[in-house]
Amino acid sequence: MFNVVLFEPEIPPNTGNIIRLCANIGATLHLIKPLGFDLEDKKLRRAGLDYREFVNINIHDNYTAFLSEINSVRIFACSTRGKKYYSDIQFQKDDIFLFGPETRGLPKKILDDMENDQIIRLPMLPESRSLNLSNATAAILYEAWRQNDFAGAENDTR
Repeated sequence: MFNVVLFEPEIPPNTGNIIRLCANIGATLHLIKPLGFDLEDKKLRRAGLDYREFVNINIHDNYTAFLSEINSVRIFACSTRGKKYYSDIQFQKDDIFLFGPETRGLPKKILDDMENDQIIRLPMLPESRSLNLSNATAAILYEAWRQNDFAGAENDTR
């Protein structure tokens, strides 16, 4: 299924919400250090409820280590600096969605190493700066899952 990558996440409840999201759609979560919190943080555990045991979480020392450990070639950086809307992409099983830290987004160096088609964004009104990390992750992941016919969903009534 899909891979969610949080580059240097800072806010425990956001990561907790994303753990819960990944558990509910079968995505693998990758966390790239440094983390702005301890994985045993109460706020992280509270937001993630008891879903952590249902998620494959991989922790990487840095972005280079992450790149050397992955098999998928399709990485999409999710950034307000992207020119292409997430809805313009035909997502595939095993795609990787890379999100930056809440207060500063993905570093320019990472974005500069990607093709323009690999940098996607959610539409917003012109005066808006950004969305909450867990909300943006949910919007993009659910679109990718929808495009893949909600593969693995329980009680599919279609």
